[in-house]
Amino acid sequence: MNPRHASNPAPPAPLKPRFRVGLTGGIGSGKSTVADMFAERGAAVIDTDVIARQLTAPGGIAIAPIRARFGDDFIDASGAMDRARMRAHVFSDPTAKRQLEAILHPLIRTETDYAGERAAGSYLIFAVPLLVESGNWKQRVERILVIDCDEQVQLQRVMQRNALTEPQVRAIMATQATREQRLQAADDVIVNDAGLAALLPQVERLHALYEAFSRSL
Repeated sequence: MNPRHASNPAPPAPLKPRFRVGLTGGIGSGKSTVADMFAERGAAVIDTDVIARQLTAPGGIAIAPIRARFGDDFIDASGAMDRARMRAHVFSDPTAKRQLEAILHPLIRTETDYAGERAAGSYLIFAVPLLVESGNWKQRVERILVIDCDEQVQLQRVMQRNALTEPQVRAIMATQATREQRLQAADDVIVNDAGLAALLPQVERLHALYEAFSRSL
């Protein structure tokens, strides 16, 4: 799933007619945990966060345009995008955020389609943290799956995981779609408030549903 080199930009072939699910949720909701559970059951998971990190790693095809737009200060000693510096910059400057998105989003879309075309699995799950915010995923997948949890649970998880303060986590949450907006966009919901034991039957039920949908295509 490594991004292809910019000097040989083969256009992605259209996605095969396989059943496609867009998986999303707020920060700390447990998206990665749930995506891994689907992968263990035979789904092909394409994670746009992983793709974004590859694009901005040393030698990634987003590095040159990022350097040209933002300057050397946003490229670290290894040649990767300085994620902490860039995060702080775009968080405080909406114009910079739009400029970074204009670089990354088309590349992420191309690499996501490329990965989906070549992935092996009974159906495809695209894990997209900002699926609702992006506005175009509804047309690219058959169903949207939202991983939902109480906002207080989100806060506690992210504070413990990332060593952030509550105001810092709330500021991140304020840049994302609201819980209500995600639920309104959802075709399916997994509630992740009570640990792995509570997740298992929810994942099993939807895995069976998605496999049935996939067989009907």
